[in-house]
Amino acid sequence: MLELDFYGTLVAASLVLLLGRGLVKRVGFLRTYNIPEPVAGGLVVALLLLALRGLDVRVQFDTSLQTPLMLAFFATIGLNADIASLKKGGRVVGVFLLAVAGLLVVQNALGIGLAKALGLDPLMGLLSGSISLSGGHGTSAAWGATFSEKFGLASATELGMASATFGLVLGGLIGGPVARLLIAGVKTPGFEQQPPRLPKGFEQPDKERLITPFSLIETIALIAISLLAGTQLNGALHDTAFELPTFVCVLFVGVTLRNGLSMLGVYQVFEREVSVLGNVSLSLFLAIALMSLKLWDLAALALPFLVLLAAQTLVMALFAIFVTFRIMGRNYDAAVLAAGHCGFGLGATPTAIANMQAITQRYGPSQLAFLAVPMVGAFFIDIINVIVIKLYLALPLFSIG
Repeated sequence: MLELDFYGTLVAASLVLLLGRGLVKRVGFLRTYNIPEPVAGGLVVALLLLALRGLDVRVQFDTSLQTPLMLAFFATIGLNADIASLKKGGRVVGVFLLAVAGLLVVQNALGIGLAKALGLDPLMGLLSGSISLSGGHGTSAAWGATFSEKFGLASATELGMASATFGLVLGGLIGGPVARLLIAGVKTPGFEQQPPRLPKGFEQPDKERLITPFSLIETIALIAISLLAGTQLNGALHDTAFELPTFVCVLFVGVTLRNGLSMLGVYQVFEREVSVLGNVSLSLFLAIALMSLKLWDLAALALPFLVLLAAQTLVMALFAIFVTFRIMGRNYDAAVLAAGHCGFGLGATPTAIANMQAITQRYGPSQLAFLAVPMVGAFFIDIINVIVIKLYLALPLFSIG
């Protein structure tokens, strides 16, 4: 057993990102299909660890940094969310929200229908739907415990976590190819703009952004305040009707902080700097999450359950192509949004951002996509998902005898 401590894990994550960048630069397939760099590097390491496990060599990472990095990423989303900009993109966010809600309904209907056809418990179908895919690991853990305790479904948490792992991997792999297919028929913006525009938010993470030591300290302070206040808010809402995931509370505090300081005329958030720190947090989070994937858990899934998840992946790609892309306008922004939808429809919001960055780095910026996906994927989706899941559980099919 090789155990890497905090520092060793940080070094490993940094090397994974460098490996991913090198692979994307040198492997034409990865570049052609817009595979994000953290996904490329992280999956190579995860596959290597799977091979080493077969030789009875185990590697254990210290993942204590993973949650703070994820929360810091969501804090930067909040700090970059200007209410005036959100108002301008209100219609886009609203329409995209409808597409997201539609997918939640489709995922659960497909899961339950296939589960019944394969002779499985319908609860397993619901577990392989929006709970583990659009919901991710946190939602899977919470509902898995409920399914075990209330409905008596054995190993529900383990199945949900394995399904979420499957979704995280596939969400980072299918977004690029889906976007490539869609972009083939639309006009891309490129990078020649008159006058030249500095990138906003999480667009084009490789673009140079001016930073000073003091402004960096100010931005770190804002992120730290968002983390502290967000976790405190999460604790205050625990076990109440208004309970929300910690990252949603952190994002909400970030939005409030940024717009409150601006309205009072006290301080103007330095967006470019926030986005730099957000991109660093995002990249390291994805590197740690993907390199520490326990791919052997997927091998433990029964064949019928793998059939369920494979079907969900296919439907996600088709939904992004024939629903998300079309209702969002059938243009370049819609293609980037479709790639982002694949990211959090199967995996998580960080995966969605990475998918979109891989595309905008190559074809040009998409302000609308980077406005809609973070807000919908980080905030609204969890609230709607809970409502959809509870509506399905209210069906007579799931009544407790």
